[in-house]
Amino acid sequence: MRTVALRKAAGAEVDRLQPVPRPSRGRRTGSSGPASPTAPPAAAAQVSRTRSANQPTYTYCARAALAPPIALLTLRSDWPSGAQRDGVMGTRVRRCWLRGEIGSGRMSVAAYCIFCCRQIGTSGPATKNPPSWNDIRKIAKVTGSLILGGFVFITYEVLSLKKLLQIDTQAIHQEKLKSHVYIRTSSLNPNEYQGITYQARKEIHRAVRKILEAEAKIFRRPFNEHFSTFDGEDHECALWLLLKRTQSEDKEVRLQAVQELAKNTHWHDYQYGTVAQTCDQRTAIGLARSKDIDLRFFLPPPSLPKMKNDYLIEDELRLLLVSLPQTGLDPCVQYFTSLALRESSQTLAAQRGGLWCFGGNGLPYCETLGKVPSETVELFCLQALVQHSKVSSHCDKIEAQGGLQLLQRIYQLRKDSAKIQRNIIRIIGNMALDERLHSSIVRAGWVSVLAEVMKSPHVIQSSHASRALANLDRDTVQEKYPDGVYVLHPQYRSSQPIRADVLFVHGLLGAAFKTWRQQDIDQPVDKKASEVQEEYSQCWPKTWLASDCPALRIISVEYDTRLSDWKAKCPVEPHRTSIAYRSNELLEKLRAAGIGERPLVWVSHSMGGLLVKKMLVDASKNPEMDKIVNNTRGVIFYSVPHHGSQLAEYSISARYLLFPSVEVKELSKDSPALKVLNDDFLSFAKDKKFPVLSFAETLPTHIGSMLKLHVVPLESAKLGIGELIPVDVNHLNICKPKKKDAFLYQRTLKFIQDVLATDLGE
Repeated sequence: MRTVALRKAAGAEVDRLQPVPRPSRGRRTGSSGPASPTAPPAAAAQVSRTRSANQPTYTYCARAALAPPIALLTLRSDWPSGAQRDGVMGTRVRRCWLRGEIGSGRMSVAAYCIFCCRQIGTSGPATKNPPSWNDIRKIAKVTGSLILGGFVFITYEVLSLKKLLQIDTQAIHQEKLKSHVYIRTSSLNPNEYQGITYQARKEIHRAVRKILEAEAKIFRRPFNEHFSTFDGEDHECALWLLLKRTQSEDKEVRLQAVQELAKNTHWHDYQYGTVAQTCDQRTAIGLARSKDIDLRFFLPPPSLPKMKNDYLIEDELRLLLVSLPQTGLDPCVQYFTSLALRESSQTLAAQRGGLWCFGGNGLPYCETLGKVPSETVELFCLQALVQHSKVSSHCDKIEAQGGLQLLQRIYQLRKDSAKIQRNIIRIIGNMALDERLHSSIVRAGWVSVLAEVMKSPHVIQSSHASRALANLDRDTVQEKYPDGVYVLHPQYRSSQPIRADVLFVHGLLGAAFKTWRQQDIDQPVDKKASEVQEEYSQCWPKTWLASDCPALRIISVEYDTRLSDWKAKCPVEPHRTSIAYRSNELLEKLRAAGIGERPLVWVSHSMGGLLVKKMLVDASKNPEMDKIVNNTRGVIFYSVPHHGSQLAEYSISARYLLFPSVEVKELSKDSPALKVLNDDFLSFAKDKKFPVLSFAETLPTHIGSMLKLHVVPLESAKLGIGELIPVDVNHLNICKPKKKDAFLYQRTLKFIQDVLATDLGE
């Protein structure tokens, strides 16, 4: 209010002033007045305006301080306001200054000070009106919202960052127990545990553990491993306790823990992954040999380096073969190696004209010209590696040159070729005979592959994998299975004790599996193909006999046979195919497989019966083979040509065309070698007094499309001792029952159960 009164008083005072001539007074240089006392009013006003514009405060305030005080002026109602008032006041003050009214005391000091204040305010930008309360409220709302939102956002970020950086001490404690990383799916938040009940149980567990630890120290006894230092969920404790028990020094505890692990089928994925990453080599092999095992127990094979665009598998195989010893080898090993190294995919493609295939060792190519050349060359190389893998020192070279990884790559690339995969697993099984290579085989990822192949519905594939895993398993298997010796039952670990062995030996052109399959039957019209497939047995000793006599170990052997030298796989040494040579070779393999350690029954077909007779006679002359002789409980012969075969007579008659093999020549009728062998066996059998059962064919067999004959006539199948049973089947089907309740199988089963009744406890 005082300011308004002063402003109005100053306005009244200015209106009252009358313009008078300004007296002339001298000025000092540098003063705030006009430059010259004689300067005209216009010039003085110009100087005053210039200086007042630059320094308005000092100019007016200095002059106002010299004026004598006067009384306050009366108020006027017509005083201008705002910018207009500022302009009017500035103009009137300057006029009064130029007239000398201020200096002479005509304007009051208060009025002049108001003019100075107004001049200072108007010298800058125009003054705005003060904001209203509505504007203040709007600004407060916007500002408050921004401040509140920013506070909430910052709080959220801080809490999130704190949660991310929080260290889970329980997870760290678990990681101390192992050196692998696994994925957890269950919560580790202690707030989610089972409340006071869980906490009480955990505290009791700790207290009991401390008491037992103290007791063990006082009495110097081993601490019970069931009370571990790990506190966690019940199922977590069980998992880690089982894993710890699998590494126990006690074999029985270790085997029981592996068996309990294999039974868990309700675990989460991360639990299977934990076992796969933490279990040791023995546990992994034991799990792979467990029936119906979950494949999540095994880590996949390690990833291999990416192949180049011009990468050729056969080139890598050749390099591997070249790195192996090439001198001082078995002739058959040298033959297969030279064959694989000599041929390539380009030369094989060039040989497709067919003329080169006739005669000599090139005949195998004629059989494979319809296949992809690169796969054929790979197969030749793998066959050579099979021969090399039978030599222990060569297995070391294969492992040192990265052969296990190369075979793994080929196996993954050739999943559509069962023959290539079978040869690869055969190599792994041979290398597994050397215990020094077990860790390398496991590290290369072969345990998971073998566990998967064990589940194959094809008996050939699963049996090859079973042999390899049995050679790797040193916890439950004391025997070793060389190449050509396959376990049909049991292929998995079992609590069933093995009390006796049954050994199957195939005949001419036979095999360890296909010879003993169920007889091929036509599919009934009213049955689906899937139903027939389920009922059909690819190997009746593996399915039927194993289910009827689970306490038996059933073994089948395989060896190469041929009718003609045209079909020779290794033609460099024909004497190797003789019965005498094969007998010595098989006896060594069977001895390594533990044959003779238990009661034994021999089952043979065709020429296999002659081989069984020769092995028993040779074993009776070798003191180291006494166990085989003494534990033989009986022999079964399926159409064995004890006195020769008509097939040999036919082949010898056409010898210049058929080139009969050594095996066929030895089967000639009334052969002196066969007569000596038969006499020696009769003497041996009568001395040991073990039973003999013989089956004889009565129907002719079709050999090709034009030849039909009795391969083994009834008089040739008659041994001279034991029971002889004629059966209305041909030579091929004499060892292939039509079904499980057929006479052939039931009579065979009865004979085995009778001769082993004492040993089986029946």
